[in-house]
Amino acid sequence: MQTEGPENGQAVLRVENVVKTFESAAGTVAALRGVDISIKKGEFVAIVGPSGSGKSTLLNMIGALDKPTSGKVYINGIDIFSLSDSEIATMRNHLIGFIFQSYNLINRTTVLKNVALPGVISEMSGDERSRRALKLLQVLGIEDKAGFKPSSLSGGQQQRVAIARSLMNDPAIILADEPTGNLDTKTGSEVFEMLRMMSSKFRRTIVMVTHNPELAESTDRAIYIRDGVVEKEVVNN
Repeated sequence: MQTEGPENGQAVLRVENVVKTFESAAGTVAALRGVDISIKKGEFVAIVGPSGSGKSTLLNMIGALDKPTSGKVYINGIDIFSLSDSEIATMRNHLIGFIFQSYNLINRTTVLKNVALPGVISEMSGDERSRRALKLLQVLGIEDKAGFKPSSLSGGQQQRVAIARSLMNDPAIILADEPTGNLDTKTGSEVFEMLRMMSSKFRRTIVMVTHNPELAESTDRAIYIRDGVVEKEVVNN
């Protein structure tokens, strides 16, 4: 599977008329009801909405963690759900980094091995994994925690580990689901500034789900979702 990066200004992510329904005891529930969005390379975009609005479901579609009931998702011009499951997994591992509210770290192993994990999946050599993981921890200011277990770290430190892990395979796109949700205001602001730096300095495309209007207003653009549809889009100064 080969992908070609978009030219500057072209959409790296495109969602076309995506519908996602779930079956429940109460009947069919529509989580997404025909969503259309387009995101450019290097753009920092917030997806905002109340609980149950469909914002995390949309992030799962973009990250190929779940398939839409109908509609298409394009990454670098490729219809990702036209690929085989193995091709989707390869694309996800090489092109997309994930950051979650609950960190999703493995507490039985070290911080260094947590960061290096995506490199194991992509069959990076052991020496290269360790070198790259240590460098990322250094950039994020927690290289002294490399030998610790994640559970011994503060929430902010654990989220830094999660950010380092998301960058391990040098992805073009970072998907962050409420990355500051479990953090105090000061630490949350620090984590947010790291994400903004990745977008502005390193040209990473960042898509962040948040319910925090202040954070949303500090991104390049905010997409507001309600009841499974895009309510409005706001370009921030």
